[in-house]
Parts: sequence; structure tokens; C-alpha cells
Amino acid sequence: MNTIMRKSVLSVAGLAFAGGVFAGPVAAHANPVDAKPAAAAVQTAAPKPQGAQSHIDLNDEQTANVKAIIAATKKAGLPERAAVISIATSLQESKLENLGHLGDRNDHDSLGLFQQRPSSGWGTPEQITDPEYSTTAFLKGLKQVDGWQDMPLTDAAQTVQVSAYPDAYAQWEQQATDLVTQHWNS
Repeated sequence: MNTIMRKSVLSVAGLAFAGGVFAGPVAAHANPVDAKPAAAAVQTAAPKPQGAQSHIDLNDEQTANVKAIIAATKKAGLPERAAVISIATSLQESKLENLGHLGDRNDHDSLGLFQQRPSSGWGTPEQITDPEYSTTAFLKGLKQVDGWQDMPLTDAAQTVQVSAYPDAYAQWEQQATDLVTQHWNS
């Protein structure tokens, strides 16, 4: 068991013990009719964003792309954290714009929300510029990263994207988290 996992397990066990010690006597005298059910599981908070955070105002197209990424994430059966990583990655790669070929300004043959490359096996240009397809392709790569749920966002994104700027994804974590919070249930 790695150190992070061991510390997490010990922390949860400690909280459970402390909760039982302090809540036990009170709970024993609670009126069962008025009692509210306790939370079934302890949720771990998402890691805190790393470093200085960036933010951009989104237009309608970018907001639609956020919603498409969230829909593809839900369709893949993945949690909100996967959507946060996907949106932060797209913010870095394309500012949530579904980019076509940019000529000399383009990074090789990179296209779409995630700047995926047909020559690297991500799909055809038509597939890569489809938000659902490109998100699903990104998520497929993310699912192959052991421990992606608990690692820093920038490490998870970099493992999938293999960018020349591996730390750049971190700056978008707060905005991505806010967007997922805003649109996950809409």
C-alpha cells in the first residue's frame, strides 16, 4: 500500500473513530423518528488546485463545448473529476474552441478541443473535431492512467496528452472545477 493511500485510510479511520466517540453518546439518546440518516460514505475532496490560476470568459460556443465534455464524461460513466481534468485540458489546449487546422500556427496536425493529432492515432480529422468523440478519446486515455482520480490534475492530463508544457494544465483547475459544478446537473 503506497504512502498516500495508507495516510488516507488512516485519516478516514481516525475521523470515523472520533465521530463515534463524540457522536456516540448523543446518538444513543436521539429520537429515532426525528433522526436524519448519516452520510453513507466519507467523500474525499478533490486535490487543491496547484499554482497560480488562470481564467477566461467563455462565449456560447465554448460553453456548449463544456456541456459536450460533461455529457461525454457522463456517457462514459465517469465521475465529475474526469470532467474537471478534461475541461482543464481543453482550456489549455484550445481555450475550449474546436480548432481546425491553423496552418503555420498549428502544432503539427493537432485539431479540436484537445489538440489531438491524427498522425498520433487519435482519429481522423473529422472524428477529432467532434467534441463527443475527442472527449471520449481523451477519457479512454485517462482511464488507462493508474490512480488518475487521486493524482494532481496536471499529472493526469500530461500522462494522456504528452505535452511539451507538462505543468500548464494546472492553471485551469479552478475554472474547470467551477464549470463542472455549474453545468454537471444542468
